[in-house]
Amino acid sequence: MPKVHKKNQPTLYFDIKNYFEHRKEPDYCLQDPPGHGRIDTRSIWTTTELNEYLEFPHVGQAFCIHKKSYDPKTNKVCENTFYGVTSHHPNKADPARILQIHRGHWSIENSKHYILDWTYDEDRNRIRTGNGPANTNRLRGFAIGLLKSKGVKDIAQKVRDLHQQIRPVLDYFKMTKNSQKHRT
Repeated sequence: MPKVHKKNQPTLYFDIKNYFEHRKEPDYCLQDPPGHGRIDTRSIWTTTELNEYLEFPHVGQAFCIHKKSYDPKTNKVCENTFYGVTSHHPNKADPARILQIHRGHWSIENSKHYILDWTYDEDRNRIRTGNGPANTNRLRGFAIGLLKSKGVKDIAQKVRDLHQQIRPVLDYFKMTKNSQKHRT
């Protein structure tokens, strides 16, 4: 799984960024078909030359991903560059595979964070000390996972349906001997 670094590890970030500063042709490019009215192009550069130098465990290769989004309706171009490392060596993950893993990672992350932000209004959470924020996040993530495992498509609506009513929750997950039938 690629580890993507922005500036949460400044030394690692700057080492990888400096290496890819004057990059040549990308190792792989992917242009998505227009979706949501925009055209996304992703380019990736990879290297194993930094493996011995980087102070990060299990480095298989470092990478740089450049994403360019073009909206033909507005003529607006948005560009982002991501730097990271992966434990996968080139024989296990070529540039196309790293790009695929990176995209999958962020689609899962974005989906989970979107649900947490909108369903649980996490940005206004008042739990701020000790392990409280992390534990609350884990419990909410667990609840989302349980609902998804039951095939629930509208997590927000199901959370509203079950909010502060313990019996329907237990019945829904068939957690009591005398659970009643509950609609999905």
